[in-house]
Amino acid sequence: MPVLRTPDSAFEGLTDYPFAPHFAEVSGDDLGALRLHYLDEGPRDGPVVLLLHGEPSWSYLYRTMIPPLVAAGARCIAPDLIGFGKSDKPAAVADYSYARHVAWISAWLTGLGVTDISLFCQDWGGLIGLRLVAAFPERFARVMVSNSFLPTGDGKASAAFLNWRRFSQEVPEFPTGGIVQGGTARGITAEVRAAYDAPYPDETYKAGARAFPLLVPVTPDDPEAPANRAAWTVLESFDKPLLTAFGDSDPVTAGADRVLQARVPGALGQAHTTILKAGHFSQEDAGPELAGLLARFMGL
Repeated sequence: MPVLRTPDSAFEGLTDYPFAPHFAEVSGDDLGALRLHYLDEGPRDGPVVLLLHGEPSWSYLYRTMIPPLVAAGARCIAPDLIGFGKSDKPAAVADYSYARHVAWISAWLTGLGVTDISLFCQDWGGLIGLRLVAAFPERFARVMVSNSFLPTGDGKASAAFLNWRRFSQEVPEFPTGGIVQGGTARGITAEVRAAYDAPYPDETYKAGARAFPLLVPVTPDDPEAPANRAAWTVLESFDKPLLTAFGDSDPVTAGADRVLQARVPGALGQAHTTILKAGHFSQEDAGPELAGLLARFMGL
């Protein structure tokens, strides 16, 4: 199957997305070299903030968080996961795996050479980001998690998630912008919805988005369940600060914040926050508020 690349023209005139593109190559093994897009805003010598998006969004999700963080002195780095945004998009669902996503972002991040990182992660940004923290704990200074978790398949998947997974595979046209809209509590404009549709000129570009729901470990024998259990072993001794800031209107991740608070030593005594009237895509509902929380968490 081919590797697709969304034409640059698809991204012209996006609302509130003035950021310069940056690109790196990561190995796709049998897929060849893959181009990964990322944002890199703010002073080169500023404290590094890594902003990881999830499904089916892209770095556009962070457009209201980056400016206030840069104004506070941070250097904000926000990649588009392979299959999303301006990054390359392998065209077969089978081309994607949880392990490959972790490997792609690990290779990109270590290639940048950044350290003392403050991670902000949501949705699959947490499933990948928390694996990065476990793999390279020395690179991370602190972690802020919003509406995400690190599943091992040992518990029972929620009905809300199972319904979402079934929908993602059965819907004839995968409505990326509509999914983001449905995962907010405050709503988004037509222009913002169009920006989430922009990376996908047609259904052939959406294999990555279709694949993600199938890759979440929901059974103990999932291929990535052992790796996530091993990551939890590291996280259960991670004593650097970890803060949760979950939207209050997300049935998929409800309660995951309490588990993180109980199991990660660095969460003890932190000012954990519930974002009122915020859904799964908390950055859409409360981006500036989250940016302010993160800046204070970093001591900026």
